[in-house]
Amino acid sequence: MREARHGHAGGDVEVLPVVDRAGLKQFIELPFALYADDPAWVPPLRAERRMHLSPRHNPFFEHGEGQLFLARRAGRVVGRISAQVNRLYHAQHPDEPRTGFFGFLEGEDNPAVFRALLDAAAGWLRARGMERMQGPFSWSINQESGLLVAGFDTPPAMMMNHARPWYDAHVQAAGLRKAMDLLAYDYRPEMGVPEKVWQFIARLQEKGELQVRPLNRRRLREELDLIMDIFNDAWADNWGFIPFTPEDINHMAQQLRFFIRDHDVAIASWKGEPAAMAVVMPDLNRLIADFDGRLLPFNWARLLWRLKVSRAPKRWRMPLMGVRRKFHGHATAGILAMAVLEAVHAVHRQEGYAGAELSWVLESNVRTRRIIEDTGAVPYKTYRIYERTID
Repeated sequence: MREARHGHAGGDVEVLPVVDRAGLKQFIELPFALYADDPAWVPPLRAERRMHLSPRHNPFFEHGEGQLFLARRAGRVVGRISAQVNRLYHAQHPDEPRTGFFGFLEGEDNPAVFRALLDAAAGWLRARGMERMQGPFSWSINQESGLLVAGFDTPPAMMMNHARPWYDAHVQAAGLRKAMDLLAYDYRPEMGVPEKVWQFIARLQEKGELQVRPLNRRRLREELDLIMDIFNDAWADNWGFIPFTPEDINHMAQQLRFFIRDHDVAIASWKGEPAAMAVVMPDLNRLIADFDGRLLPFNWARLLWRLKVSRAPKRWRMPLMGVRRKFHGHATAGILAMAVLEAVHAVHRQEGYAGAELSWVLESNVRTRRIIEDTGAVPYKTYRIYERTID
């Protein structure tokens, strides 16, 4: 394809697609240079990034296509981006403009770099009939989403992004505007369900109307099918929703079986019907921050020890929580959400965990935000989704 070029005081910026292994390596390595002096950044595992970017290993490519790009100036890599089309999005949102996406956005502090990258992504999407561009998503809204615009002083949780403060201004200078904000909440051990609500939940459990149970790992695939069924129903009306697919569930099963425990999941049933769920995972970013992106030769053993043996308090992330839509708009929805939230955190509180991140939550999802904030949790990071029309 034709490269995008933008002039500025430092010379031309050239953007070209990644077409070989050397380019892929440069794509993965760029953040290690950009964040070398940022103490809050957590180096991702290079092997995991290669798999995440690979059409052979990432279930996104069962229903989508994408292209990676690198920006160079005077032969040196100064930025990166992806452009992608997600057919599931078009099927789920047939009445919206034909929307394509961008992701993996990184760049030096220069507006010309960001403009060149975003123009290249828009051009690739335009060639495929797209009318609007949204992002960043790496690769989809069910994977890593949003650009950090508040909360730069703390490390990102697992499967969440980090950014430099200048990214937001440069993205806006390239003609993109806010479409939606995603909020991450800080949850501490001393927080929890209000006492009166907890007493009410306990009475419902005693009466047998409400049951809350942990995951059964011996039936992991069946349990994940149930969790994803609840999630897909609970979130179906939300902004930007894309359902989890069977391929996503298979991929998740392969990842979770190594470190998830039964009580890291809570499934609530209302009068015998599975109605709500919550999932927490150890925040692996806190465990790999000193690995410099490498598991070999010995970091894999250190990670295993930290997961299985170390008694030090850990931090967790809750990436999934949902209540079936039939309960939305009723007090039962809040009770179900509080029940699964408290169930998973009660166990970790007893184990002496240091805290958790509840993320992410749409800023427009007032109902869920109110439930979370009633526990005392507060938003401490904001991730932004941008959009622009593709001319």
